[in-house]
Amino acid sequence: MIGIQDKKLISRANLYLPRHGLGTGLLGEQTEKTAICTIQTAFSQGISFFDTAPLYGSGKSEQYLGHALSVVKRSNFLIASKVGRLVQADGSCKFDFSRDGVMRSLEQSLKRLKMDYVDILHIHDPDHHYKQALDEAYPVLAELRAQGVVKVIGVGMNQWQMLRNFAENADFDCFLLAGRYTLLEQTALPFLNLCAARQIAVILGGVFNSGILASDLNQGAHYNYHDAPRDILEKAHKLAASCHDMGLSLKAAALHFPYLHKAVSSVVVGATTPEEVLDNLQNLTIDVPAEFWNTLKIKGLLQEGVPTSR
Repeated sequence: MIGIQDKKLISRANLYLPRHGLGTGLLGEQTEKTAICTIQTAFSQGISFFDTAPLYGSGKSEQYLGHALSVVKRSNFLIASKVGRLVQADGSCKFDFSRDGVMRSLEQSLKRLKMDYVDILHIHDPDHHYKQALDEAYPVLAELRAQGVVKVIGVGMNQWQMLRNFAENADFDCFLLAGRYTLLEQTALPFLNLCAARQIAVILGGVFNSGILASDLNQGAHYNYHDAPRDILEKAHKLAASCHDMGLSLKAAALHFPYLHKAVSSVVVGATTPEEVLDNLQNLTIDVPAEFWNTLKIKGLLQEGVPTSR
C-alpha cells in the first residue's frame, strides 16, 4: 500500500520527492474551473507534487497550477516543468532546444506559474533533437542547477532508449518516462536497472498506457493514444482476469505495479476531474498481496526479471 505522504530521496539532489504526484497533461484542455478544482482537490488530499509543461494546453496547465496554488506556501509543494517547446502567439508550440530557447521557455513558465522557481526541470521529448538537447539544452540546465535556480534536472520522454543515452553521456538527477514500464509493458526494465545502479531517480507517467488499464476493455480502449491492437487487448483481458481472481481491479493493480522497482521514486498520474483524483487515491489504499505479482509472473504476464516485491 502506498501512503500519499510517503517520500523518497533523490540522493543526487538531496530532495525528497513525494511517491505520488498529479500529472496535468490533460488539465490544459479542461475548463479553468474544472482544472483549478481538480488541482485544489489533489492538494487538499495530500498530493504535493505536480508535473506540468508548456505543451500541456499551450501553457494553460501551468496557468491553472499557478492560479490554484497561489494561496499555498511555496515550500509546501513541488513543481516539475519542462523546456524544449516555446508557446507561440497563436497557441502552437515550437521545438527549441537552444540555450536561448531554454531560458525563454523557463522564463515564460515561471510567469504562467506565478512562481520564482520550479523544483524539477526536464528537457521535453527531444526524440529528433538529441544532439542539440545534449550539446545546448543540457549545459543550460546544469548551470541552472549549479546556481540553485532549479534543484533537479532531467529528461522526459515516451521512450527509454534515448533516456539511456542521456544517462550515459550527461549528469542528470532523474528521468521522467511515460508508458514504457507498466503492468502491461515492461520494455524499459534494463533502463530502470541502469538507473538504480547509478542512483538516478525515475519518475513514471502513463501507467495506464493512455487509458487501457483504466478502462473496461471494450473495443474503444486506447493504448499509446490509439485504438488498442488485438494482442494488447488480449493481454489486458488476461491481466484483468487475474485481477478479478484476486479481488482486485485492473486499475488498482496498474497503479501499484510501478512502485515495485527500486529505481522508481515517484509516479505521476493524470486526472481531469476531482472525482478522478479521489478514485486514484482510493485505489492506492488497496493492499495488493505479494502472491498476486508472483502469479502474474508464473502466467507469463510479467517480463522475466521484473521485481515483484519492494
